Amino acid sequence: MAESGSSAGGGETLLFLTDDQLRKGIEAMFFAYRGFTADPDRILEDKGYGRAHHRAIHFINRSPGTTVNNLLSILGVTKQSLNRVLRTLIDDGLVRSDVGTRDKRERHLYLTETGEVLERELSNAQRKRMRAAFRQAGPEAVVGFRQVLEAMMDSDMRRHYAKLTETG
Repeated sequence: MAESGSSAGGGETLLFLTDDQLRKGIEAMFFAYRGFTADPDRILEDKGYGRAHHRAIHFINRSPGTTVNNLLSILGVTKQSLNRVLRTLIDDGLVRSDVGTRDKRERHLYLTETGEVLERELSNAQRKRMRAAFRQAGPEAVVGFRQVLEAMMDSDMRRHYAKLTETG
């Protein structure tokens, strides 16, 4: 077994990961996620929304015209839960739901201008935090971070992610 040692950049060469190193990674991810969601959470709370609303807004923005079924697949929530979130966003004028042209049972989702404004505010807060972290960590860390995240995705999520990254 290979041992872990220090590299010149201050990171560890992790050919063999100890439980302690993995625990530290898990805890770092937990606290990073709290930081990553803190700014949008404050914005959402002021408007009476939560993270489920944020996720819906984000993915509707990324794929205008996405169907409710596609959004269900991406978010991994129950239909009842998503319908509650969408109903609020539609009633508040942030999302528009159009009947499908080929299949009248389908609902295609789009952000309204108001929804786009909120999406930009939420994304700008997260981009600011992520940009600062990436600048501090450096380009190699950015590539490595993305590789780690992609490797942690289940195959279904990796397919969704690949579709999104293909579109820009």
